[in-house]
Amino acid sequence: MENKRIHWGIIGCGDVTEKKSGPAFYTLPNTALTAVMRRDGVKAADYAKRHHVQKWYDNASSLINDPEVEAVYIATPPDSHAQLTIEALKKGKPVYVEKPMALNYGQCIKMIEASALYKTPLYVAYYRREQPYFLKVKELLQNQAIGQVKHVSLSLIRTPLPDDYNKEKPWRLDVNKAGGGYFADMGSHQLDMLLFLFGPISSHRSLVLNKGGLYDPEDYVNAIFQFESGVTAQAIWYFAAPSPASEDCIEIIGTKGTLKFSIFDMTPIVVKTETEEQVYDIGKPAIVEAPMIEKVSEELLKGQYTAETLHDAAEVTRLIEEILSPYYNKATL
Repeated sequence: MENKRIHWGIIGCGDVTEKKSGPAFYTLPNTALTAVMRRDGVKAADYAKRHHVQKWYDNASSLINDPEVEAVYIATPPDSHAQLTIEALKKGKPVYVEKPMALNYGQCIKMIEASALYKTPLYVAYYRREQPYFLKVKELLQNQAIGQVKHVSLSLIRTPLPDDYNKEKPWRLDVNKAGGGYFADMGSHQLDMLLFLFGPISSHRSLVLNKGGLYDPEDYVNAIFQFESGVTAQAIWYFAAPSPASEDCIEIIGTKGTLKFSIFDMTPIVVKTETEEQVYDIGKPAIVEAPMIEKVSEELLKGQYTAETLHDAAEVTRLIEEILSPYYNKATL
C-alpha cells in the first residue's frame, strides 16, 4: 500500500453508496476510489462516470482481483457479505463490510475466522461509533454526567414506507437476503450502540409480531435486556405506526439525572439533572460514514488493526437472530 492513501474498490454501488459512504472514498485525504462494481454493468458504468471513478466491473471477483485495488468495501445485501468478504480476505485485501455483518451468526464467525487465518483486517460499518455526536454521548456517560447508569429506554417508531405497499418488496423485507425485516436493518444500529455504550448483554427476552400486515417479516419487536454491568434496557421497534406516533429516542436514566438522544434523527443531546439542563447540538457529518472510513483507512496505513469491535458486530447479528428466530420458526413465512 502507498504511504499516504488506501486505494479502495466498492462492491455493490447502490443507494447507500451515493451519499452516505461512497464520496468519502474519494474526498478523504487518506483514501482513493479506484474501482466500483455492480451486477448491472450499465448502472456500474453510470456510477463510475458520475463519481469520477476510473474503473468499473459487473463481476465482484474481477474487482477483488484487480491489483490496483488494495482494500474492498462491500455494500451488498447481507446474504452475500460472508462469501464476498472471505473471497477478498483470501486475496489479502482488507474488508470494510456493511451492516448487519452477515445473514446469521454462523456466517459472522466464518468471516472472523477468515480474517484471523489470512491475517487480513476486517471491519463492519457500524459507523456511528466514530461520529462526534455519539462519541459525545459516550463521553458524557463516562464522565458520569447523570451519575451511575441504571436503565435505558429505546424506541424507534416509524410509518410504513411507500415501497411497503407495493407487490414487489424491497430487499430489506426479504428475510433470505436481509435476515429479517426493518428490525434487522435499522435495529442493528441501535443494538450496536447499546453494546458500544453499555458493554455485553447477559440476557434478553422479546416479543415479535407483525401488526400491519403489509409484508411477511416482523414489523414490531419489544425487547428487554440486562447487561453484564447490571444496567437494564427496554426497547420497542414498530414500523407500521401512524405518523403522529413516529419517534426515535433513547433515554438513559442515571442516579443523578437523564440523558436523551436519538440514533437516526440525531436530535440535540439533552442532559437533565436536579439542578440544570444542558443541550449539545451536534449535527451529522456531511458524509455520515466518513469518520469511520477515515479511521479504518488510517489504521490500515499504520498497521494498527485490532479486532475488538468486530466481535460486537457479530454479537449484534447473534442478538438479531435470537430475537427473531421464534417468529420465523412459527412458519409465518
